[in-house]
Amino acid sequence: MSIKVRYFASLKESIGRSEDNLEFSGLTTVADVWRSANPNKTLPDNILTAVNMDYVELNSAVKDGDEVAFFPPVTGG
Repeated sequence: MSIKVRYFASLKESIGRSEDNLEFSGLTTVADVWRSANPNKTLPDNILTAVNMDYVELNSAVKDGDEVAFFPPVTGG
């Protein structure tokens, strides 16, 4: 299955890219997507995740064609 991964704001800068396209077989979670795309980086504690623009938890299932997004929390003043 094909998954599009997007990174936003300071996370995009620290990783050095804005997106990845990954291939998986079998059941995959948001956490699995992060580990596959960034095997040498630990997911920061405060990162928000979304699948197809809906906020989700790291253990949420991902299916073929989904877009998974990782981004830091946004604060306002």
